[in-house]
Order: sequence, then C-alpha cells, then structure tokens
Amino acid sequence: MPTSSRMLGLLTVALALAACQNGGPANAATPAVGKASAPASANSDDAQPFQVTEFARFNEPWAMSFLPHGSILVSERGGKLFLFDPESKNKRLVSGIPTVAYGGQGGLGDVVPHPDFSQNRWVYFSYAEAGPDDTRGAVVARATLTLFKAGGGSLSTPEIIWRQVPKVKGGGHYSHRMVFSPDGKLFISSGERQKFDPAQDMRGNLGKIIRLNDDGSVPADNPFAAQGGVAAQVWSLGHRNILGLAFDPLGQLWDDEMGPKGGDELNLIVKGDNYGYPIVSNGDHYDGRPIPDHDTAPQYHAPAISWTPVISPSSLIFYTGARFPAWQGNALIGGLSSQSLVVVQVDGDFAQEKARYDMGQRIREVEQGPDGAVWVLEDGKNARLLKLTPR
Repeated sequence: MPTSSRMLGLLTVALALAACQNGGPANAATPAVGKASAPASANSDDAQPFQVTEFARFNEPWAMSFLPHGSILVSERGGKLFLFDPESKNKRLVSGIPTVAYGGQGGLGDVVPHPDFSQNRWVYFSYAEAGPDDTRGAVVARATLTLFKAGGGSLSTPEIIWRQVPKVKGGGHYSHRMVFSPDGKLFISSGERQKFDPAQDMRGNLGKIIRLNDDGSVPADNPFAAQGGVAAQVWSLGHRNILGLAFDPLGQLWDDEMGPKGGDELNLIVKGDNYGYPIVSNGDHYDGRPIPDHDTAPQYHAPAISWTPVISPSSLIFYTGARFPAWQGNALIGGLSSQSLVVVQVDGDFAQEKARYDMGQRIREVEQGPDGAVWVLEDGKNARLLKLTPR
C-alpha cells in the first residue's frame, strides 16, 4: 500500500517531490532482507490471472473503503468524497468534508469506516490542513455518516482527533494512511514532510507511525507514553513517506514507504522500533549524496524488502479472499511509477516479491471487495475504478 528527515536546497526538495510522485530514479542499493529484484513482469493480458472491468471514473482519487452494505467510499484529493454503488453504478457526493489544503501531495486523503460502523456510523478521514505563514499539516477527523436513499450522504459535525506536529511549509509527504488494528486501535502514518530530521525528533510526530484510541486519546501501553506530549502517540519512528499500512492475517502490522533515490521499503512494524531514516536508507539523496545503507547500522530496523529500481508504493492490503487462492495471505501493493500491482509473499517476518502485474497506469489504491474480488483505483485525472476478477 506504503518516512523522514534532513534539509536540502529548494532545487533538491523540488526534485524529491517530483520523484515521490513519479517514482524517482534508481540507484544500486542492496536490501537488508528479502529480495529487491522483481520477478518477470506479467505484461500480456494472457499472463495475468485476472480480467479487468471498469466501473467508474474519478478525478485524482486517493483512497477507497467498502462499507458493510457493499458501497464504496472514494476520496478525491481536491476535497470531494463520493459514495459509489457497484451494483447500480450510482455515484453520489457525500457532503460535510471540511476545506482541505489542496496542492502538491496534499488534499483529502484516506477514508476508513470504524470497525463498528454498522452500530455507530463513524467514518474517519484524513486531509491536509492549512496553518499560519503558509504552513500545512495532516489531520485526522471522524464524523457520523448519514446515508441517503437516493445515494450519497452527509457527514455531521466532523471532529479533528489528531494533527501532525509541527505544521511546516511545503506540499509533500503527508502520508496520512489509516488502519484499525484487530483490537480496535487506530494507526496513522505520519510522513516527515520532506524535512528529514523530524523523523528522529520525538518533540514532533513527523516521520512516525501513530497509535491512538478510536476517540484520539493515547493508549496507556504505547511505547513512549511515559514521555507525554506528542511522543506518547508514537508507535514507531524513523520513517519517510508511508503510503501503505495494513495488518496481516497473523495480526502483524506492515507498512510500505517511498525511499528517496532508490530504496522503497516494505517493513514489519514493531512496537517502539526505530527504522533509521534519514540516518540510514537503502537509497540516496536526489542530489547524489549517499545515505548509509541499513546494514551499516544494525541498531535500526531494516526493511523486509527494499526495491531499487523503485516501485513507488501507494497502498497496501493483505488478501484474505477465496477468489484468488494463490494470493491468500499475500500482500498486494499498488505501484505508481511502476504502474503495477505487486504481489508479495509474507511468511512470519520474511517477505519476498512473488509477482508483478503491469497495469498500464499509475495505481493509487488497492482494496479487497466483500466477494473476494480486488478493486483498484488509478491515479490522476479521469482515473478508473477497476474490478479484478479471476479469469
């Protein structure tokens, strides 16, 4: 599906932003664990184990989530949220989204229903919020969703339950993916906002994975709870730009995140661990300056897989359906610059790429439908919502 820190000049930052959106150039970094080299891509339709059906189109979509009754919430980065019914193909607006700071990589982000949505109707959504002096930061809000018989709906009295601290200038690396754990805790990815060093700074929550109760309060058993303040929110640190966050069938948390020039990562997330950015990375700076690889500093948690050339991971799920038996228990990753669906075999803490399917377009989001089909959102303007079913 899917983080952090050191200031560069304006040209370098501009290049970094472009590369994060487009995947970036490659270098020759070596993965600490797993394999960076990909299996041969399945480029022909005959080589793919699925057929593709288009269902709808959206303008710069960023995320989607299924509701219990089978409809799909789809966010657009410009600030619109839609409810789409796959049966009728009815696409209707959901009102109540606050004003978002649209630009760069910012705007409306993830959208996730509460695990008990059928009872409480809560929907959680993330977006970029403007601050003073041209600063911005990600926030997470929750609201009650009222559904209309004609389609669509409204979000009532959105309440912000989390903010990135501090707000900074620039438009990159918000991350702001969300996932609920099996025990109902809310995990949020917080990118380092292309500022590098904050990923190691516990005075802020940039470059971290956050763990909260569903109301935004801090669980007492968080690893840094005794430090108080924003440090108490932190579950892990030393991340760059986390765009995928998912629990595997064993209940383990994984992320995928964009590396700098090379070194995209899939990580098994361990409570309290430091993943090393920007002190170590299997990629380098965009201006050519090297970053020490993970194997030079074993005190930092190394990735299960690092990719060079990059795949530009945008999203992450673990497949649990029956329609693609060969994928059961595997991770599915959307690729932006790689324009691919990447299948990763996971066994405990070991992972390796199993297959890569050429989708012909940048893939922004992957989700599993209620019937075990896989749904894919393309990236950009006039992007397609696709359903993948077995051949």
